[in-house]
Amino acid sequence: MTDKNDLSQSVTSLKGVGPKVAERLMKLGINEIQDLLFHLPLRYQDRTRLYPLASLRNQQEVLVEGTVRLSQIKFGRRRSLVCHIEDGAASLTLRFFHFSNTQLKQLTQGVRVRCFGEVRTGPASLEMVHPEYQIIQDDKLLPVEAELTPVYPTTEGLHQLSFRKMMVQALACLEKSDSLPELLVDAVRLHPVAEYSLAEALLYVHRPPPDVDIDALLERKHPTQRRLAYEELLAQQISMRRVRATMQSHAAPVLKSSNDHRQQLLEKLPFPLTNAQKRVVKEILADIALPIPMQRLVQGDVGSGKTVVAALAVVEAVSAGYQAVMMAPTELLAEQHFQTFKTWLEPLGLSVGWCVGKQTASQRREVLAALSSGEIQVAVGTHALFQDEVTFNNLGLVVIDEQHRFGVHQRLALRDKGRGSNSYPHQLVMTATPIPRTLSMTAYADLSISIIDELPPGRSPVKTVVVPDSRRSEIVDRVHIACQENRQVYWVCTLIEESEHLQCQAAEDAARELQEALPDLSIALVHGRMKSAEKELLMKAFKSGDVDLLVATTVIEVGVDVPNASLMVIENSERLGLAQLHQLRGRVGRGSVQSHCVLMYQSPLSKNGKARLSCLRDTNDGFKIAQRDLELRGPGELLGTRQTGLPQFRVANLLEDTDLLACLLYTSPSPRD
Repeated sequence: MTDKNDLSQSVTSLKGVGPKVAERLMKLGINEIQDLLFHLPLRYQDRTRLYPLASLRNQQEVLVEGTVRLSQIKFGRRRSLVCHIEDGAASLTLRFFHFSNTQLKQLTQGVRVRCFGEVRTGPASLEMVHPEYQIIQDDKLLPVEAELTPVYPTTEGLHQLSFRKMMVQALACLEKSDSLPELLVDAVRLHPVAEYSLAEALLYVHRPPPDVDIDALLERKHPTQRRLAYEELLAQQISMRRVRATMQSHAAPVLKSSNDHRQQLLEKLPFPLTNAQKRVVKEILADIALPIPMQRLVQGDVGSGKTVVAALAVVEAVSAGYQAVMMAPTELLAEQHFQTFKTWLEPLGLSVGWCVGKQTASQRREVLAALSSGEIQVAVGTHALFQDEVTFNNLGLVVIDEQHRFGVHQRLALRDKGRGSNSYPHQLVMTATPIPRTLSMTAYADLSISIIDELPPGRSPVKTVVVPDSRRSEIVDRVHIACQENRQVYWVCTLIEESEHLQCQAAEDAARELQEALPDLSIALVHGRMKSAEKELLMKAFKSGDVDLLVATTVIEVGVDVPNASLMVIENSERLGLAQLHQLRGRVGRGSVQSHCVLMYQSPLSKNGKARLSCLRDTNDGFKIAQRDLELRGPGELLGTRQTGLPQFRVANLLEDTDLLACLLYTSPSPRD
């Protein structure tokens, strides 16, 4: 028989929660009573004391009491019910734009009423618009609330009053239940933020006493909130470490070869490796030489040379007798990697093949057979690589580029392609989106992290300017000058079709207008809705120098490498996030000539928009930009929560709780069984 106070019970066990309410709660991630307990208040209202009407000030949220002296319907631009209440010393106006006949009968002259709401400056006096109110019968003394009143994040069809009624029942279950065990071990409980038990902390944040430090609560700095955040972060860290430990309990092929393919590749490269690249290659080679699966993330800013690092790891795997695969998020990027790997690896006698969705049935059958037999030693492709019919002969290394664009399950599916009885291939994931340390500690706690923090020599930082769209003609002239100097230009638009709502210049319209303004230039248009073959043909023409000006949507965000391109113009730049703008800007500055990026914006520019564009103008440091992006947008958007599998924290905030995360780095607690 189920304990009626069992916190794992469905919320439908609570009074007043039927199927419809349960469905609405599900939208908030609330299925069980304990889920409800961890749905914490956004803010609090103070209904613990009555304010005299004479003491009221504009924008105060207060509890007041008075007697109705006049109640009438007023007709103006909007019909309203207006009630004037007095407490013997001062008066206050109550205004209702939506009211019923019941309210007309309730709020009559001589009735005592208690109200809660925000005080505003009205046409003639202070007033409350649509306050919560309660009629006081027969001059009875009505007690005030004993605790602050919580205000919860909710959804359509779930009102605060009904939510609080559910929470009262859930808290009663918590007080009577022992089904919410204390998981922190004694050593961790000694930490200052863990001075409260889990149950004590939950009861406190839902029912804070009147003398609480309200500012600390609102700023999420109260010890009880910190206690809950600490446990949530701790649980996440432990789970991620368990994932890592589980992976390291498996075997992996030892990828160590006496073959000199790696040295041959280094000698054929037209550039020397930077010290940062050498360091990261050394870390990777040390990992794949061990009989446990490598799980390493390589972070490198745009243009830092991650591809050659991956190629050296791939060469080592193939030289050791295994297959390697490199997966990219787009066919455009996959083809560029394919061409690069062919150029580098085929002269060494290594076979390179590719697998993408656009291949014909006969091409696909041929590729699948070659992968299965081991004829293809290095496979490059897109999502098509982890489909069911794809099998490998002896997969030893998986490389995933721009890993944040793939879901966790997609990455695991590709890794499982090389799974043996108790063996997994090594996995190397790469990103050109620098991740602030706070996020790395949380999102990638199961990975070892390498950072390429040095750009190849000879590259000048891209100079960035921010200009309003009203100076468009000046920018067009600047484009013309750049092309006359035998340089190439990107012109990036954020939408394909015209949208008045977003005020974004359509790429098609931009290409037409630029061709009219610059008839002597060769201009091409590339966007995501074009057929792949047509898009790739135009990209090749741009790369070979046959196209002067490429008008494109954000499909060129990653992967396109045209050293002769020295100018990028981004329209409606205020519409894009910092990380995406930084990625786009990284398409120029890949040669030895000074490059420029022009961020055009539509006026008026919001405060947030100004902050983003100013950050891009002031720095080329991807890690500084990522940190600012984290501050402006939050971790979910920066990493793409759904894509990465980063948990949606109920209590913790990865930006504000960095000190708690840092504390967890130096402790290795384990939960009680």
